[in-house]
Amino acid sequence: MLTVLAIDDSRTIREMLRETLSNAGFEVHLAVDGVDGLEKMPTIRPHVIITDINMPRLDGFGVIEAVRAGSTFSALPILVLTTESAPDLKERARKSGATGWIVKPFDDLKLVSAIRRITAH
Repeated sequence: MLTVLAIDDSRTIREMLRETLSNAGFEVHLAVDGVDGLEKMPTIRPHVIITDINMPRLDGFGVIEAVRAGSTFSALPILVLTTESAPDLKERARKSGATGWIVKPFDDLKLVSAIRRITAH
């Protein structure tokens, strides 16, 4: 089963992600911010990370950079899920190592399809 770690400071978005991804047959773990997400990674061992950009304690760029700098999960696919759509932020996310970018509100089918595509599941 494909394991997803979804990191977002919005409870509503976390619950929407849990419902959408669970219904698609994924195992879903949630984190409230970047620090929480990074702390949970070694235990969860996700196949893919979905992260928001704007969060307290550690933002999405920090999450991407920390994952890419490590050795265990450095090749893990990372999808950015955010309300931001500015080209400079997309470019910064790409340079940090993000695999893809999805703008909120997300389309359930497109999100599931993107996860399957980047994880080959």
